[in-house]
Amino acid sequence: MTDSIVSQAPSYSKAFKLIVGRDLTIAFRHKDDIANPLLFFIIVITLFPLGIGPEPNMLTRIAPGILWVSALLATLLSLDRMFKSDYADGSLEQMMLSPTPMFVLVLAKVTAHWLLTGLPLILMAPLLATMLHLAPESYIPLLITLLLGTPVLSMIGAIGAALTLGIKKGGVLLSLLVIPLYIPLLIFATSAIDTAAMNLPYDFQLAIIAALFFGTLTLSPFAVSAALKVSTN
Repeated sequence: MTDSIVSQAPSYSKAFKLIVGRDLTIAFRHKDDIANPLLFFIIVITLFPLGIGPEPNMLTRIAPGILWVSALLATLLSLDRMFKSDYADGSLEQMMLSPTPMFVLVLAKVTAHWLLTGLPLILMAPLLATMLHLAPESYIPLLITLLLGTPVLSMIGAIGAALTLGIKKGGVLLSLLVIPLYIPLLIFATSAIDTAAMNLPYDFQLAIIAALFFGTLTLSPFAVSAALKVSTN
C-alpha cells in the first residue's frame, strides 16, 4: 500500500512544474492579475515627471528611488491574491495533504508570482528609466538589482500573504508586515544604482542583495509552509 502511494507521488521537479504551469494558466485566463501590477508600475513612474517637473538633473538624482519604490509597491499590490483563490476553492488544502513536501509547492507558487509580476517589471524598467533620465552607467546595476531583488520581494511577501490568509481584507495588515522587511533591500538596491552613476564600484551592495536573495530562497519556503498551516487551522 505504501509503495503504491509513493509510486503515484510525482517527483519534486514534476510537482514544481505542475504548480507553476497551473498558476500561469489561471493568470492568463484572468489577465488583470498580470496587467494591474504592471500598469500601476507604469502609472506611478509616469506621474513623477508630471508632478515634480521635467528637470533632468533632479529626475536623474531621484530615479533609482522612484523605480525601486514603484516596483516594491507594484509587487505589494499583487501579494494578497497569491494564496487566496486556492484557499477559497479548497486547492490549498489538497496541496497541503499531497505527498509532495509543502516547501516545494510554496516555491512553485512564489516562482509563478515572480514570473507574472517581477519579470514584467524588469522588462519594462529600462524603458521607463529613460523617462526619468537615469544615468547611462546605472542601467546594468538597475537590471541586476531588479533581477536579484524582485524575487526577494515575492518570497518575503509570500510570508505575509500566508500569515494574513484567513483575515478578511487583510491587505493593510499584509503591507504593515512586509514593508519593514523590504527596507534593507530598498536601501542597498538604490545605493548600488547611485554608486554606479558616480562610476564607483558597487560590488558590496550587490553582495548584500545576493545574500538576501539566497537567504530568502532558503528560508522563506519553510516559513511560508509553517504560516499556511497556522492560517488554515
